[in-house]
Formats: sequence, structure tokens, C-alpha cells
Amino acid sequence: MATPGLEPAELPADAVEVGRIADAWGIKGWFKVLPHSASPEALFSSRRWYLLPSERGPKAFTGPVLLRIREAKEHSDSVVATAQEVDDRTGAEALKGARVFVARSSFPTPGEDEYYWVDLIGLEVVNREGVALGQVRDLLSTGPQTVLVIEYQADGQPAERMIPFVSAYVDSVDLAARRIIVDWQPDY
Repeated sequence: MATPGLEPAELPADAVEVGRIADAWGIKGWFKVLPHSASPEALFSSRRWYLLPSERGPKAFTGPVLLRIREAKEHSDSVVATAQEVDDRTGAEALKGARVFVARSSFPTPGEDEYYWVDLIGLEVVNREGVALGQVRDLLSTGPQTVLVIEYQADGQPAERMIPFVSAYVDSVDLAARRIIVDWQPDY
């Protein structure tokens, strides 16, 4: 089943999942998006969103499809948007549960000492003494700060350690070398 007006598309090679469509918003085709990030700049910087259908429930389309965004704006704890392909509430309701992807190349350029989470996942973490502490598996927002979730092996078993992503502990991030150097010891 296809929703009229949704154009089949290929996901860009650098596509990053940035949110999920929660529901219709109003009666004029707007829809509510729950961003995966507390700072949803990627949703505002791109006018081309790619959707994949929800993993569960009825599917109004088989993906991926392209949405040409007319407008996206913040609204309380979410983002609301409208697209050229969606002109009424019924069309917006059909998108419920869809996963939203944006090309990484369309993200705004981060400022100095600012990084997108997606760019940090998979980086090796090494302390000042050159001891490998593991690989960034995830990041957590604890409110005032972000925490790196580092995965490593301990006695042949997967284990994790958490390091606050703040300048007191993080000396440098080298995206090209895929490495983060920290002031942290393995036994902390």
C-alpha cells in the first residue's frame, strides 16, 4: 500500500536516523516528530527527509520514501513539520511511526569542540598513558552533561565504563584518526 504523493527514494549513503513521526498535528497535514537528539538541528537544516516505515503495525508505505519539507519548527518537547507530499490530516496520520533519516552531509557544521553523537560512536578511547579503554558504543544525556558509554572486554566478557564527556576528562577528539584521548584510568 502506498500513500499518494510519497516518492520512492534511495537512502543516501550517509543517512542518519534523527527521529520518528509520532502522529498528525492539526488538520492541515502537519505532523509531530520525536527527535532522537535534545538538539534537533539536523531536522531544521535539511529540506529532504527520508522515511522508512515503522517496524510494527500497519504500513502506509514501503520505504524508503522522500519527503520535501516545507517547514519544521520546535513545539514544546518535539518538532512539528509539514511537507509538500502531505496536505491533510489523513496523509499525516499515515506517516505515524515512520523513522526519519537525514543525509549527514546536510547537518549544520558543528562549532569548535562540538560533535554530533553519531560521529563519536565507534571511536576508540585511549587514556593519556596510551592504555586502550574501549570503544564508544553509545552516549547518554544526563541533563547537565553527556556521558560516553565505552564498551570493552574484561576477562573475555563484554563490559562497559562511563566517562563524562567534559573537558575535565576529555583531552582531545580526533575524528580523522577515530580516537578520543581521555584523562581516565582503567580501574576508575
